[in-house]
Amino acid sequence: MSEPLQLALQSSDWLQLFLHYLSLSLLSLGGALVTAPEMHRYLVVEQHWLSDPQFSASISIAQAAPGPNILFVALMGWNIGLNAGTMTTGLFGMAITMAGILIPSSVFTYTATRWVHRNRELRAVRAFKQGMGPIVVGLVLATGWILASAHSMPSQDWPLWLLSFATMVLVVKTRIHILWLLAAGALLGWLGLI
Repeated sequence: MSEPLQLALQSSDWLQLFLHYLSLSLLSLGGALVTAPEMHRYLVVEQHWLSDPQFSASISIAQAAPGPNILFVALMGWNIGLNAGTMTTGLFGMAITMAGILIPSSVFTYTATRWVHRNRELRAVRAFKQGMGPIVVGLVLATGWILASAHSMPSQDWPLWLLSFATMVLVVKTRIHILWLLAAGALLGWLGLI
């Protein structure tokens, strides 16, 4: 990870962080990762609580580690806390972001799932489920764009971008398992072709 920033966070800043993650929780219908563009805007661009490399590393490390995808939220809170002081503030930052992202979405998901299951034949329920697909896909693409453009631009690393686009097309248009495509990308990277 990159060099920590030096932050002086007040109680109001921690509350603001918690409230922001509470609101993001209700937007994370496709998983917390779809809110990464908003997290980036807030944490890196607006508040300057994280650097770009810290933000990207938080997502990359969490996605590479075994376990739930939501681990990147804990790493962001951890990094904010470390930037503000010590390991104790790192743990506090982690607790703040995780509680903020988990509490509302967990309560909402539990309540909504029970209601949808009881009313699954309603036209409105079926329409909602069909309409959410494109929104989630768009948010995931926005997250991918932010992560990719933080390290390279299409004009500089066009083979990598072309491979990413081709992989996306193959995933959408064929029945090739994504693990084969990941293995092919890893092989191309190992051979130094990308």
